Amino acid sequence: MSDLVAPMASIDTMLLTMLTRTKPHPPREGEPCALGPSLAASLAIGSAAYVLVARGARHSMATAFLFALTALVSHGPQAYFDAALSRIWPAAIVAQLAIAAIMCLAMCRAVRLMRTKNRVAA
Repeated sequence: MSDLVAPMASIDTMLLTMLTRTKPHPPREGEPCALGPSLAASLAIGSAAYVLVARGARHSMATAFLFALTALVSHGPQAYFDAALSRIWPAAIVAQLAIAAIMCLAMCRAVRLMRTKNRVAA
């Protein structure tokens, strides 16, 4: 559950720096879409994943995996080609490690669920 907090905090900080225009702030417009709404959507999915994981909901890790994918839009490998890399590298590395942890946990849980279903079916 704590793995969800790091990317959420980083995305939240990106959204705040963009809105307040604190340097180095992300651009308001990105290639695929406006960055503000996509960051807000990622935070909403992350918040939902956090609540679902805390409650132990059945599809919580699927939501966490979706959050990890949306966080990659902001903190994916493309961050290493950003002109402001010298100022944003700590956030990029921490977020990527947290995203990797979320994806690994989600995949391990999915495999574990498939194995237990196969045992019950047999």
